Amino acid sequence: MVIQLFANVENIPPEMVKILGGIYQPFFNQFKGGYERKTIFVKTYYLDKYPVTNSQFLKFVKKNKYWMKSHVKELFAENNYLKHWISDLKIKKEDLDKPVRNVSWFAAMEYCESLGKNLPSVSQWEFVAAADEITAFAMESEKYKQRILKWYSRPSIDKLPKVGQGEKNYFGVFDMHGLHWEWTRDFNANLLTGESREDESLNRNRFCGSGSLSAKDKFDYGAFMRIGFRSSLKGNYTLKNLGFRCAKEI
Repeated sequence: MVIQLFANVENIPPEMVKILGGIYQPFFNQFKGGYERKTIFVKTYYLDKYPVTNSQFLKFVKKNKYWMKSHVKELFAENNYLKHWISDLKIKKEDLDKPVRNVSWFAAMEYCESLGKNLPSVSQWEFVAAADEITAFAMESEKYKQRILKWYSRPSIDKLPKVGQGEKNYFGVFDMHGLHWEWTRDFNANLLTGESREDESLNRNRFCGSGSLSAKDKFDYGAFMRIGFRSSLKGNYTLKNLGFRCAKEI
C-alpha cells in the first residue's frame, strides 16, 4: 500500500507576507467614566512587502484610463495628482521602482480593489509598524521611537529611493518607516470612538494639552504625529510624501 502525503502549502499572494493576528492597543484609551485600556484583536491577514511602485500603478492606469492625470475628476484627486509623472502614461525610467505618490485615497482604494485587496486599516498598519528588525513590538524601546521621530523631523524630499532599500522588519515588511507616509482604509476615523456625543466631544479635544491624558504612551510623539497627519487628510488629497500599500483579508 502506498500512502501519499501532501504538504499543506499555503498560497500566499505574490509579494505579500502573512501577518499572524494579535492584540493591538490603540494609542488613545477609551473613556467610560474613566480612562480604560482599549484592545482590538487584529485577525490574520496578508500585507504587501513593499509600497506600491510607479510601474505597478502605471499598469493600473493603463487599464483604467479615467485615473490618468488628464482624465481624473477633481472630486477624486487634487491638481497635484501624479505630479511627478511626465505625462499620463510616461514616467522617468529611474522612477519606475520608486513608490508611487501624489495619489489620492480614492485612487489607492480602487487600485487595491482591482487586485482583490484593500488598503490596510489603521489597526492593521499600526500592528505591523510597531515592529523593528528583531521583535514584533518595539514601541517600548525609546531608541526605536526616537529613530521614527528623527525621520518625521526631516523635511520631505522630492526624490525618493527605490522600495525595499529601507528597513525590513520582524514580519518581513519593508519601508514602514523612513520612506513616506501611507494611506489607510479608515484614515478619517482616527478621532472617532463614536458611541456617544460626549465621546465625540472628547475626541475633538484630544489634541489639546489635557487630551494627552488619554494616550497610552504620552511620550510616543511619533504616534501623535501619525494621528494628527491622518486627521488632517481628505480623500482627494495628493501629497508628494504620501503613498500606499495593500492588504488582503484571509
